[in-house]
Amino acid sequence: MAQDIPNPASKTEDKYAWVYLINLVFYFIPYFIIDMPLWQILLSLAALIPFVYCYYWAYRSTSSQAHLPILAIITIAIAVTPINTGSLSLFTFAGFFIGFFYPLRKAVLCIAALIATLFLLNMSLNFDHYYWAIYGAALLAGVSLFGVVERNRIENKCKQQKSQDEIHQLATMLERERIARDLHDIMGHSLSSISLKAELAEKLLAKDDIEQAKLQLAELNSIARDSLSQIRQTVSGYKHKGLVASVTGLCQTLRDKGLSVTLEGEIPSLSPELETHLILSLTELCNNIIRHSQAQECSLRFSQNKQQTIIQITDNGQPDSVNQGNGLNGIRERLQQFQGTLTWDLSQQCQFTITLPQQG
Repeated sequence: MAQDIPNPASKTEDKYAWVYLINLVFYFIPYFIIDMPLWQILLSLAALIPFVYCYYWAYRSTSSQAHLPILAIITIAIAVTPINTGSLSLFTFAGFFIGFFYPLRKAVLCIAALIATLFLLNMSLNFDHYYWAIYGAALLAGVSLFGVVERNRIENKCKQQKSQDEIHQLATMLERERIARDLHDIMGHSLSSISLKAELAEKLLAKDDIEQAKLQLAELNSIARDSLSQIRQTVSGYKHKGLVASVTGLCQTLRDKGLSVTLEGEIPSLSPELETHLILSLTELCNNIIRHSQAQECSLRFSQNKQQTIIQITDNGQPDSVNQGNGLNGIRERLQQFQGTLTWDLSQQCQFTITLPQQG
C-alpha cells in the first residue's frame, strides 16, 4: 500500500469486524457431510480460538506488521487441513488480508505461493482429486480481489479526508487573516489618533494651555472608549472554534516551523471547559516540540474506547530526559481536575500521552 493504513476499516467500522467471521460457516460444512470422529471435531473447533485471535490481530495491524498474523493464519489453516478440509475458509481470510495490505504485484506473488501450498497439501494428504485445491485456488483469487477493492476504498477515503483537512486548514488561515485585517482596520486609525492627541495634549500642557489640553484629553478618552467598544463587538463575533480548529492550528504552526505533521484519528467532542484545558495542554506540548525537540516529524493521534480518550503527541527528537518544569506541571494540574493524566516515553521516539476518562 502507498500508506500504512491502520486496519481494513475506519474506527467507526471496527466494531463490526466480527461480521466477516460469518464466512466461517464454510468451515463447518465437512461436519455435516463427512463422518468425523469426536476428537477430530473438538480439535478443529479448538483451532478456531487462535484463528480468531490472529484475525483480529491482522484486522488491527498496519501494513508493516500484517505479515505476522497472516503467516499465523496460514499456519493454523495448514495444521487444520488434515482433520478438516473446511480449512479453505481460513485460507480465504489470509487471502483477503494479503490483497488488502500489499501492493498488487506482491499480493499476486503471495496468492500464487498460497495456491501452490494448497496443491502441495492436496498431494501430501492424498486427496482423491484436485477439486479441493482447485476450488480453494478460485476462492483465494476471488477473496484477495475483495481485499484489493477494500484497500482502494480505504485509500480513497484517506485522500478525501486529507483534502477536507487541507480545505479546513485553508479556511482557518483565511479566518486568521480576516481577524488580523479587522483588528488592523479597527486599531490602526484609533491608535494613531490616540498617539497624536496625547502628543498634542503634552505640548499644550507645556504651554500652560490647560483648557485646550483638557479638550484633547477628553477627545483621547472618547477615542479610547470607542476603540474598546469596537474591539469587544468584533471579538464577540468570533465564536469559540473548539478543539478541532485549535488542533488544526497547532498542526499548521508545527508545519510553519518546518516539521512534517500527521494528524490521525477522530477528534473527540468534549465539554467546553475540558476543551479549553486540553487546548492549553496541547499548545504547551507543541511549543515544547518547537523549542526543545529538534525534531523533523511529529504526529498527533486521537483514539477512544469505552473508558478513555487518549491523545498521543509523538516526534522523532531524541531527548535524553524530560525536564519537569512549570509547563508540564501545569498540564498535569489542568488534567487532574478531570481525572486525566500525562505520561511520556523516550524509549524509541519522544511520545507524550494524555489520557482522559470518558465523560458521562
